[in-house]
Amino acid sequence: MSESKKYNYPHKISLGRFLLDAEGVRRNPIPYHKKYFEKFGDSFSIKIGLSKHIILSRDNEVAQYILQKNQKNYHKSKFQSVYLSKYLGKGLLTVDGDFWLKQRRLIQPAFHKQKMNQLVENMNQTIVLELNSLEEGKPIDLFPVMSKLAFNVVAKSLFQFSISEEKLDRIKFIIEEVQNFLVKEIRLPHKAWWFSLSGQVKKHEQLALENNNIIKEIIGIRNSSNEEYNDLLNMLMETRYEDTGEPMSITQLIDEIKILFIAGHETTANALTFALYLLGRHSKVQQKILDEILEIESQTNNVVEQLQKMTYTNAVLNEAMRLYPPAWITDRQNVKDDTLAGYNIKKETLIGVSFYALHRNPKYWDNPDSFDPERFLGEQKKISMQYFYPFGAGPRMCIGAGFAIYEMCLTIAHIVKKNRIVSNTDEVKFNPLITLKPVGVEVLFLKR
Repeated sequence: MSESKKYNYPHKISLGRFLLDAEGVRRNPIPYHKKYFEKFGDSFSIKIGLSKHIILSRDNEVAQYILQKNQKNYHKSKFQSVYLSKYLGKGLLTVDGDFWLKQRRLIQPAFHKQKMNQLVENMNQTIVLELNSLEEGKPIDLFPVMSKLAFNVVAKSLFQFSISEEKLDRIKFIIEEVQNFLVKEIRLPHKAWWFSLSGQVKKHEQLALENNNIIKEIIGIRNSSNEEYNDLLNMLMETRYEDTGEPMSITQLIDEIKILFIAGHETTANALTFALYLLGRHSKVQQKILDEILEIESQTNNVVEQLQKMTYTNAVLNEAMRLYPPAWITDRQNVKDDTLAGYNIKKETLIGVSFYALHRNPKYWDNPDSFDPERFLGEQKKISMQYFYPFGAGPRMCIGAGFAIYEMCLTIAHIVKKNRIVSNTDEVKFNPLITLKPVGVEVLFLKR
């Protein structure tokens, strides 16, 4: 049977059109995706060479199928397994198959709700310290402030208060440098020879190695310490593999810690920046959050209990992440030939799902571009959650989702209690890198 009869794909964009748009797509693919979806439907494809296909989709059926229903046939693409692992190592974010399952089972207990509850006090203390230096009464660029806060929350949750500011700053610098270069490598594959020849690859590999050595030193100090710590590092060091009873190797522990830094700080900083921007544009929603917080605080002083009662604040966060999902896209490659949403696809087809576009698909959302937290309250919430992927879905759903929600709710509660937020930006801008990064979002914090 010929390939044309055996396989069929969604509407194909010509390679010529794709190449014409390539530079614009490199800078910001989202407007081009929107144009293609509106013209060709909820999925479209591109043929590269004689037999390689790429599918991009905003179809919920596709998302559910590759992430949940038949996830065993869909592994992470080379973008994640090769490019990311070169700098981040072999951690939960970058590995697949049996090794991923083994690591997930090992690490999952450290992120159990009861364990997360134990970290809340450290988290709350760090957030309060960070927000004490919040500038009031003048416009500020919000993302750097939220990035610093989120990074320090992850760092203090990982290492409690047992790491110097100098080392923390160095880890943060290295992570940002490596990630920025990684995006260039992914988006400009034709320049790979130049990146290697000019020494840029070697430079960033050395930075990644320096990061490993800093974390290794911290683990060594912890191993020789007799003090008790209530942090993620301690939880990870205490984990044991079911089959051998052995702990993680130092190398594996370093890789997992790097993943937690990357996954745990930037996505949260993005989500907080977008949420606070939206609150600054919707004063009534802001007031509802304040009313909820004050009512909850009148009922209990226990921070964990307060978090569990923040129904409306959670709805606001969900709606912010619907409009601006921090992890805005995901991709998979099928291990074997398959039938996906009625299309017969060849093995190793690259399938991308744009959560940004799915979250704004009018097939699933009324007035999809409007900010409406009511979508995530009461009976409507059950409907909305079917089409909502802020932390992915299925077995590979973000392991730190609960941690992130706690952190964001506490941050918003502390800010709204003390300040009225006013957005100075009419239209939010962003840069779709590995995550959806806000650009130039200015707000004003006015003391209540």
